[in-house]
Amino acid sequence: MNEDILKGKWQEIKGRIKEKCGKLTDNYIGEIEGKGERLLGLLQKKYGYIRDKAELEYRDSVELAEI
Repeated sequence: MNEDILKGKWQEIKGRIKEKCGKLTDNYIGEIEGKGERLLGLLQKKYGYIRDKAELEYRDSVELAEI
């Protein structure tokens, strides 16, 4: 298994935990950060992207959604 895929899975798990903690404590910033980390982890796991490339893909998609 590719190391980037394993790192992506771990990133996804951390994002889910951060998202759940944000919901429990009504910390909306933490919840949003958790969702972002979860998405980065999914990209990294699914495509085997390194973290830097996954972040670029994430930022590009967020910028397009804002337009």
